[in-house]
Amino acid sequence: MSTEKVHDAEKASIEDYREEHHVDLANNVNARIQNPLHGIPKAKLLAQVEQFAREKGMEEQLPYLKKGALLAQNPKDFENIPELDEEDRAIIRREVTHKWSQPKDMYKTVIICSIAAAVQGWDQEGSNGANLSFPDEFGISDGAGDPNASTNQWIVGLINSGPYVGAALIGCWLTDPLNILLGRRGTIFVCGIFCTLSVIGSACAQSWPQLLTTRLLLGIGMGAKASTVPVFAAENTPASIRGGLVMSWQLWTAFGIFLGVAANLILSGIGPIAWRLQLGSAFLPAIPLVIGVYFCPESPRWYMKKGRYQEAYRSLKRLRNSELQAAKDLYYVHRQLEEEFAIIKGSNYFSRFIELFTIPRVRRATLASFVVMIAQQMCGINIIAFYSSSIFVDAGYTEKQALLASFGFGAVNFLFAFPAVWTIDTFGRRNLLLFTFPNMAWTLLASGMCFFIPSDNAARVPLIALFIFIFAAFYSPGEGPVPFTYSAEVFPLTHREMGMSWAVATCFFWASVLSMTFPRMIGALGAPGSFGFYAGLNVIALIMIFFLLPETKQRTLEELDYVFAVPTSKHIAYQGGVFLPYWIKKWVFRQKHAELKPLYNFDEVESITVFEKGVGH
Repeated sequence: MSTEKVHDAEKASIEDYREEHHVDLANNVNARIQNPLHGIPKAKLLAQVEQFAREKGMEEQLPYLKKGALLAQNPKDFENIPELDEEDRAIIRREVTHKWSQPKDMYKTVIICSIAAAVQGWDQEGSNGANLSFPDEFGISDGAGDPNASTNQWIVGLINSGPYVGAALIGCWLTDPLNILLGRRGTIFVCGIFCTLSVIGSACAQSWPQLLTTRLLLGIGMGAKASTVPVFAAENTPASIRGGLVMSWQLWTAFGIFLGVAANLILSGIGPIAWRLQLGSAFLPAIPLVIGVYFCPESPRWYMKKGRYQEAYRSLKRLRNSELQAAKDLYYVHRQLEEEFAIIKGSNYFSRFIELFTIPRVRRATLASFVVMIAQQMCGINIIAFYSSSIFVDAGYTEKQALLASFGFGAVNFLFAFPAVWTIDTFGRRNLLLFTFPNMAWTLLASGMCFFIPSDNAARVPLIALFIFIFAAFYSPGEGPVPFTYSAEVFPLTHREMGMSWAVATCFFWASVLSMTFPRMIGALGAPGSFGFYAGLNVIALIMIFFLLPETKQRTLEELDYVFAVPTSKHIAYQGGVFLPYWIKKWVFRQKHAELKPLYNFDEVESITVFEKGVGH
């Protein structure tokens, strides 16, 4: 039988199944993509596997593919699948009991993704220490006594915002075409080159326009990298550890910030070239990223999208503990892709972008990701991350003391990111944000008010630093890790890459606005006014999250379809008219018998999926 006929036969059998089970892909694509093998009779499934093996030239792997397909269809019932022998069952049991026992190539992927996140953090932090001296070097001093202070404050803000402007306007939107053309590894490699050469260039800049140009080029690498690395990690890792790796992006970004402030402190005593070394030092983690990424297997899903199934299978064998697990994932992802191609057939880059705002289910995910991403900038964390050294100098510290205080901020930011690893899937994304935002508001306001303490009072600067550290401690387990985790899971698989591009671009665009405006804001409003402004934005962000952000913890993709099928107006009405009165009765008036009527009735959803944290295959 010719390849074309085999392929047509397989597609026809899939179409027969859709008609038999009345599946509306347009409305139920996530559930069908997530487990497209559900309900297929064994004989028909095995026949489809045989067709698949002939079509892809994988007859030698047919025994493993058959076992893998049956296992993928009923992963919870593997003990009762007669085709599996005891050795096979032992492998599956170990997958549950020893989930962190993975092949070395899997851990290479984990390490490279962690390094990529650390590069992101160090790139963001390099300018924090450099802000103390590069304005004087280029004659753009933003001190209060300079006659051109207001103009120079805008220039300093523009230079600091350069990476975020480049990321938001160019880098993030190159994610889709770069991934299609070069694959996940190729995209990360190109991003690593940008992140290496641009920071070296910034260290060699001879004028502020040159420095701005290198910072814009850095943003191109940062934007595409932030959109690609979480997807690369998710596509290479098994479901059992996938959620932890999605979480790890923010954790290791915080570690990169910590390394950046440490480098700023170490290099501060070098002399007039200290700012150049502080900016240029960020190339250090980018070198192992560029060298190491091709030692990792490419994403099997990317190979399969390109029709390169033999390479995908070799990649999966490197990433899984057994050939059975590799065969299971190969056939499972193949059938997911069949469903994806059926729903996005004929779509292109621009149509997928437009659909972010026109398909109701996707539009609600777009709104939710926008809210959680812009809230990360509204909370004010980046006025500290970008300008903490300048803030501490204005408060009365010497430059050395200011860098030490910034080092303390970086340490708190990193250490307090760990609690989210245990709470994000128990306490919930939405609850973490609703708890931390009020606390970020009062700590930021208190820090600003401490600037009113007379400068000769010894308690002034320590109190400012204390409240900034407490602010960071509330940020790190809440608005720190939640935005990327949340945005990675709310979009359907058909729009995930475009949705992540949108979410990351939103984050970086507003980071550029913050970075650009803060020096001038400090000049116009002073520290108390600026901190008070961002304390107010925390309250506004809290209101936006309360009314517009659905909870997503421990929901299958099918259940997320149901969650995001609820109209935004109904969600707003429920939060204001049902949940808020319940919360007041229970926690303000201490009425023990207060009852909460649920917004979602998940009994109506027949879940056919296995729950996987974070992003899908």
